[in-house]
Amino acid sequence: MIATKFGFKDGIPTNGLDSRPERIREVADAALKRLRTGVIDLFYQHRVDPNVPVEDVAGTVKDLIGQGKVKHFGMSEAGSESIRRAHSVQPVAALQSEYSLWWREPENEILPLLEELGIGFVPFSPLGKGFLTGAITENTAFDTTDFRNIVPRFSAENRKVNQPLAEVLGRLATQKNVTNAQIALAWLLAQKPWIVPIPGTTKLHRLEENVSAAAVELSSEDLCTINEAVSKITVQGARYPERLQQLTGR
Repeated sequence: MIATKFGFKDGIPTNGLDSRPERIREVADAALKRLRTGVIDLFYQHRVDPNVPVEDVAGTVKDLIGQGKVKHFGMSEAGSESIRRAHSVQPVAALQSEYSLWWREPENEILPLLEELGIGFVPFSPLGKGFLTGAITENTAFDTTDFRNIVPRFSAENRKVNQPLAEVLGRLATQKNVTNAQIALAWLLAQKPWIVPIPGTTKLHRLEENVSAAAVELSSEDLCTINEAVSKITVQGARYPERLQQLTGR
């Protein structure tokens, strides 16, 4: 199952957005060639482009589906209005947006909308960019190339304030003899049957750990315990630096 995206100029977020129909077709053809495949299973718009009507974007992907180059249309970090408008032209199969125990904004409007329209949800950063694993403290030193160095939520001060959130998961993980990461992923899986989190890793043992989270069962009591504890914690710090906020729409 191959999923890839379009929507950034030259494929680079800091270069700005570009979802012009001709660019979408160009990216699709280039992806098919690079991936050595005849079809892209899921083709996401990386971010909503305010300069291109979302109906035109959906229509272009619809054409690609008609040509057999794409199977399904996806969106990423899109708001409810954009999703509705796009869905009316070409059904949206999946929305990929950030969602975890330390970023629950999708619960306000997005999750109810997706359930209404029958759209799957693919949460990225389900482990809070590593913070929910409990392995990151206020004293953690990131590599100079690590993106988290410029993320407000990962300043040393905010990491210290946000630490209780990881500790909540840690206590339950200890009780169940699993890891913090597995609890965080199991919580997401327990929210809706159509939620498929995508934790990222470069290590095989972490991949195996993440996949094993599907076997972790959280009772209704466990979920209530987590929600009650988390409701008392106010996460500090923006999830993106200011210069990238415009790319998220939130």
